[in-house]
Amino acid sequence: MVAGVQIHSKVAQKAQAELFTDDALKFLAALHRTFESTRQSLLIAREDAQRRYDAGVPLDFAPETAHIRAEPSWHCALPAPGLEDRRVEITGPTDRKMVINALNSGAKTFMADFEDSSAPTFANMVNGQINLRDAIHRQIDFEVGGKSYKLSQNPAVLIVRPRGWHLDEPRVTVDNVPVSGSIFDFAFYFYHNAHELVKRGSGPYFYLPKMEHYLEARLWNDIFVFSQSYIGMPHNTIRGTVLIETLPAAFQMEEILFELRNHSSGLNCGRWDYIFSFIKKRRADRSAIFPDRKDVTMTVGFMDSYVRLLIQTCHKRKVAAMGGMSAQIPIKDDPKANEIAMNKVRSDKLREVTAGHDGTWIAHPLINKIAREVFDENMLGPNQYHVLRQEVKVASADLLNTKVPGQITLEGLRENVSTCLAYTAAWVGGNGCIPLNYLMEDAATAEITRVQLWQWVRYGSRISDTGELITVELVDKLVGELAPGIKGLVAGVKEENVKLAMEYLKGQIRRQWPSEFLTSDLMPYLAIADGVEPARQRVAAL
Repeated sequence: MVAGVQIHSKVAQKAQAELFTDDALKFLAALHRTFESTRQSLLIAREDAQRRYDAGVPLDFAPETAHIRAEPSWHCALPAPGLEDRRVEITGPTDRKMVINALNSGAKTFMADFEDSSAPTFANMVNGQINLRDAIHRQIDFEVGGKSYKLSQNPAVLIVRPRGWHLDEPRVTVDNVPVSGSIFDFAFYFYHNAHELVKRGSGPYFYLPKMEHYLEARLWNDIFVFSQSYIGMPHNTIRGTVLIETLPAAFQMEEILFELRNHSSGLNCGRWDYIFSFIKKRRADRSAIFPDRKDVTMTVGFMDSYVRLLIQTCHKRKVAAMGGMSAQIPIKDDPKANEIAMNKVRSDKLREVTAGHDGTWIAHPLINKIAREVFDENMLGPNQYHVLRQEVKVASADLLNTKVPGQITLEGLRENVSTCLAYTAAWVGGNGCIPLNYLMEDAATAEITRVQLWQWVRYGSRISDTGELITVELVDKLVGELAPGIKGLVAGVKEENVKLAMEYLKGQIRRQWPSEFLTSDLMPYLAIADGVEPARQRVAAL
């Protein structure tokens, strides 16, 4: 064992033995000791910024970086091998079958997700690392129930999304301090696979989530530089695509690209988390109350502005402007409903490609054909970097526009309660990606439902159908009514986890301010289930 490094869980011992080699643990410890204090200072800066927003200081473009935005001469790195054409990217968690199916889907790339579509049980995290390693070495084939799963000759290019800066990995400590979930996920994937990926004509590619400031991008870039030197790899081999999925990051897109420029492969419209962040960051603003979740679409003012600015920014700096997720999944038992759903996918992808996006996200292999057809027909080259969108003028007021047509209905209220309960119960049980109402949902959807319910209660919103005031008592009543049906919505959900979800949601709507992240709140339950002592977590938190 490496000095100062402790593993506090015994789950998935075979995977741990393969993953936690002494050399890999030394690398993890080096990253932690070098960068953890910076991470903590950046998280404190987030809290300070939120206090300013709550006090009424509006978000705006940073004056201290105006020279970066104004300078036309700098550009980001050229596309790395395999990232020249990203017209369809499939996403999903890192279980073995999903990895094979996604890599074989026909999509250009597969974003293997340790973040919002994975519940971070220790088994999920360490087995996921082994699955990706085996896929890279073409040793992932297996058979179960008489069915064979084999990797194709030309699988999708692999991109990995580590957890966000806010999440700890409590099952591993260095010098008695939990390591960053981001660093944990990055460290083991990079250390075990970077050289092999380059040897096979690809490279260590990442999606970087949940950032709120360009200094958080600088931290990633510093980690990339350190890590490449550590293993003797040429600098600028790593590529990172940043998800613009927080409201503050929308005001710093150029700065984020600048910080990562030699390691950058573009930006992505993380649409669902962006809505969540918009509500959360403007929690003290009564004017920022949204109607039913279904009405907050990509064509409403603040979302359309964010998309146009992202495309213009990326193409100005010659990197990919990636579109967002189509969460639809095929409806096998209702052809008419399936046709309506698939037409929604086509419409969404057509909007993206005609706006100038260089690619898009899908959540199910069968959606690949639709997305691919739309992009193939409308994007003849490998990307659209030449579409500069110089006519776009987006002011801070456009990004902060709260005008969203729609109403708060009883159906919308009930759907938010049901979705939040279902996902929370599934997540605590170890499942971070669930089908609900023919949509593949991850943590972002649960987060929107949670903060919307809080917002409606906090500001005394009324149901348009009846005029009834949305109160804690009404939400409690709906929680009680809808909870018994959750086990029918999500396979394998345990009664005890439904009860935990009920108590969590009831607690959230009573808070002065909503919690920052559902995943941070509930991580201790996963850690305890993995064998981490509660007392150790409390000491770590202090």
